[in-house]
Amino acid sequence: MIRRRIEALLRQRLREYPAVALLGPRQCGKTTLARMMSANYYDLEQDTDRLRLDLEWDSVDRSRSMTVLDEAQAWPEVFPRIRGAIDSARKRKGQFLLLGSISPALMQQVSESLAGRLSLVELAPFHLQEIPNGHLNDLWMQGGFPDGGILDSQSYPQWQQDYLRLLVDRDLPQWGLPAKPMVTHRLLKMLAAVHGQAWNASQIAKSLGLSYHTVNGYLDFLEGAYLIRRLQPWHANINKRLVKSPKVYWRDTGLLHGYLGIASNEALLSQPWVGASWEGFVIEQVLGWLEIQGRRVEPYFLRTSDGHEIDLLFELRGKIWAIEIKLTSNPSPQDFRRHQARAAMVNADHCVLVSQTRKSMGMADHYSCNLPKLLTLLKG
Repeated sequence: MIRRRIEALLRQRLREYPAVALLGPRQCGKTTLARMMSANYYDLEQDTDRLRLDLEWDSVDRSRSMTVLDEAQAWPEVFPRIRGAIDSARKRKGQFLLLGSISPALMQQVSESLAGRLSLVELAPFHLQEIPNGHLNDLWMQGGFPDGGILDSQSYPQWQQDYLRLLVDRDLPQWGLPAKPMVTHRLLKMLAAVHGQAWNASQIAKSLGLSYHTVNGYLDFLEGAYLIRRLQPWHANINKRLVKSPKVYWRDTGLLHGYLGIASNEALLSQPWVGASWEGFVIEQVLGWLEIQGRRVEPYFLRTSDGHEIDLLFELRGKIWAIEIKLTSNPSPQDFRRHQARAAMVNADHCVLVSQTRKSMGMADHYSCNLPKLLTLLKG
């Protein structure tokens, strides 16, 4: 079994807080990780486990062991009980581990009932640093879901297609998405077409026959289900007009590729949007690696009206990182110089051009390197 790198952070937070919410997309490994940490497990999507928890609550409340509540948002009635148990013994740490497949923006009970009583930790699908021998191109192609092909290539792409069908037809409506599944499937096709591009809600809305407010609301749900990431534009005074629309990415490239029927690396490399796919993959690997270390950042991109662009910007420990992502094994010196000039526009402290090169080069805080080297630079 592959050990999840987030486990160390999760155990640390359980030593510091009465409760921790482990959030992430369905089937990313939350339940497997949680059941390794405690045998006191209840799946709150199951009526039988709800009844069992109700009848056993007094013993749960008195137990010195951690209790795992899976898909906690499915049974809102449990949150006042959790709050009461925590408040009756505030010095106890690690009483509850809550698992959820939707973000705190949608898990209102978590936000409202347990504010100040729990810590949030996000578990993504497998990260490059968790895969034996670091099969980077396989992870990029098939995505990181444990059952999606990275551990058994025979599962891809059928698993991804089934996953999205169940998410759209069952899970999203249960979580409150008002769109009919047919509309959501059409929206997903459009999001696949604009992966890595600026979000134009009015254009998408017109194609769907909806208002742009409605489409933005639907996107909120897809983002809350860890399917889509909206990368916000960087705001700074650099004497240039900046693009103000966010960019949208599928968070797991395997879901994107499977949904589009891309069956092989050769087929992927022949697509006109392959560069955008690689860009989204690198962004998720960088942000996921920082999350594993407990160093969550606010990510941005920069694009000016005259074509200058930085793919990923964030501030980490008071230093600005400017990262340019190129799908090439041989970036040119001109590529690096252009990125240096753009990084200087925002006074970046770290300037990195990441590609698939085998030769990493750099000095001081300026690097041209591959993804594993970039993750090393971001460690610690």
